Amino acid sequence: MTTDALAEFEARGLIHDTTEREALAEALQAGMITVYVGFDPTADSLHLGNLVPIMALRRMQLAGHKPIALVGGSTGMVGDPGGRSEERNLLDEETLAHNLKGISGVLRRFLDFDSGAENAAEMVNNFDWTGPVGVIDFLRDVGKHVTVNQMMAKDSVKSRLESENGISFTEFSYMLLQAFDFWWLYENKNCIMQMGGSDQWGNITAGTDLVRKRSQGQAFALTWPLLTRSDGAKFGKTADGAIWLTADRTLPYEIHQYFLRVPDADVGRMLLWFTLLPVDEIHLLMAEHDSAPDQRMAQRRLADEALTIIHGDAAVRQSNLAADALFGGNELTGEMAESLRGIVPETIVATAALDEEQNLIGLLVSSGLCSSRGDARRKIGENQISLNGTKTDVDHVGSGALIDGRFLLLQRGKKARHLVVVDN
Repeated sequence: MTTDALAEFEARGLIHDTTEREALAEALQAGMITVYVGFDPTADSLHLGNLVPIMALRRMQLAGHKPIALVGGSTGMVGDPGGRSEERNLLDEETLAHNLKGISGVLRRFLDFDSGAENAAEMVNNFDWTGPVGVIDFLRDVGKHVTVNQMMAKDSVKSRLESENGISFTEFSYMLLQAFDFWWLYENKNCIMQMGGSDQWGNITAGTDLVRKRSQGQAFALTWPLLTRSDGAKFGKTADGAIWLTADRTLPYEIHQYFLRVPDADVGRMLLWFTLLPVDEIHLLMAEHDSAPDQRMAQRRLADEALTIIHGDAAVRQSNLAADALFGGNELTGEMAESLRGIVPETIVATAALDEEQNLIGLLVSSGLCSSRGDARRKIGENQISLNGTKTDVDHVGSGALIDGRFLLLQRGKKARHLVVVDN
């Protein structure tokens, strides 16, 4: 049974434009349809910016529709000119295969591929049907249905034509390849809808036109607004680069902290876009948040809900424990110290190290918090050193200071921290 997916997207601010709105609404309400979104395989993971299309597919699946995640094995070799000022590096087949495997692992955390349900998700690689097609066949069957006028009118093409670097024919042809994808999925997977960001409108509607002209069929497009932050920062970016959806690239704790720092002006929209909370509940939460914004209730709920979807409940618990250990001001517990492993640098030392004289100075140097024993003494004298969250000026740290008999948390100043793990 399907639910009203279009009304859900509308309520969450996820509609920038659609084709044939009334016909699309009727198709979505009549029963299960197949819908697809494309993902660029330029890395072996997906990043936080990809969470918008991933969640769009998940919402469609929860509404009873069948999602297809298309990973662009062939278009990844060409590259979409959109959003770029110069030609991207083209990927070889070995790199693409590696990236496809990594992306598949990410998508399987969000979508149901394996239940056997009628609307189980499917992942496809457009190289499978594009690779075997000869250039003459492609020009005859696809190229003749798309005018150069259409392609030149695309904003991303116009901006590249006016740029210093121009645009190669390779990237200029990207629209044709994406249109061919939509047509192939329509013919072979009964896929009648493609979704994407508003910057993909020209590529997507080229596909709906190709379905109409070549197959005399009806297909639909839906785009959502591009997500940018009110403070001018690009969503999903930090000073250190992109926020990735795999823990080996970005720690779950870092994702949690990213959402905790979202400005008030953005948090309501992100709750709508990146959580499965009902819309009415989000509006009530935002009203409560606005009455006491200093408590950051909305940010805390956003961080917990979004990270649950991305990495699960255990990651949320660890992230909150770690934040409490680092910023909460409470007495540290063994569970809190354990949660810091992998989040702050750590050094493993033997129990005998606690028997040495001036062992705190030695630990500060071996941890890298201080550059020398003299530097360590100066920092202690300047009251810049904390042990287990409390300022200290002692020379010797006995076993009684260990948290849960295993851990010491050293801190220099406000931000530099190091976990000492005692190997018994």
